Amino acid sequence: MQYKILGDDMQIAEVELKEGEFVQADAGSMFYMEGNVEMDLRMPGGWVGGLKRVFLGESFMLPLFKSKTTGCKVAFAPPYPGKILELEINDAKTWQAQKDSFLFAYGNIGINISFIKKFKVGFFGGEGFILEKFTGNGKVFINCGGYAVEKVLSENETVQIDTGCVVAFEDTVNYDVKRIKSLKTAFLGGEGLFLSTLTGPGKIILQSLPWSRFMRSAMGGGNGSILSGVGRIFGGD
Repeated sequence: MQYKILGDDMQIAEVELKEGEFVQADAGSMFYMEGNVEMDLRMPGGWVGGLKRVFLGESFMLPLFKSKTTGCKVAFAPPYPGKILELEINDAKTWQAQKDSFLFAYGNIGINISFIKKFKVGFFGGEGFILEKFTGNGKVFINCGGYAVEKVLSENETVQIDTGCVVAFEDTVNYDVKRIKSLKTAFLGGEGLFLSTLTGPGKIILQSLPWSRFMRSAMGGGNGSILSGVGRIFGGD
């Protein structure tokens, strides 16, 4: 497989496949196809995985695109402005990512549901109680809102992030939340009462424009007023 990331703030990924190669993708992400490409459906995680996705409002099965001849192309487009990033997946490196960030994958990739066990993280972390977990061997491509920041954290190194801005992190990274001590900042500063924290070792990916913030801006919502601060107190984004 060869691929190109096209565009700047509104990116697409164009994949060129050899005969017999295939990619699995998020439902509705296909942009265009060239050549003799066969479409099929796959159920990552079996019936249990499919039922979990339905319960979360996602598709029971995911589309698969298989090339019948060398040189076929398939392009994928995210549902909102941002960047497309590649995650390398192998036996020693698995990733967790926010729900709905998955775009497509190449290789023997398992796409599973990861449940956040800590109540405060699920409730206040901005990502909900569900994350997607990628295992196996191959490449996973995810979409990030706005500008994407990649960091490699050393052992016990911690980064505090606005809730909703965490996109993905390696399985070795600890994901938690921390309460802002100043209630004045939480109520009047528009930053919410909690911050997400990621502690190394491992690689993390952050986004500057979460979908919730993008929609709030599009609907004319502010970030700095008293009312907007109160609205965001229990979880920021």
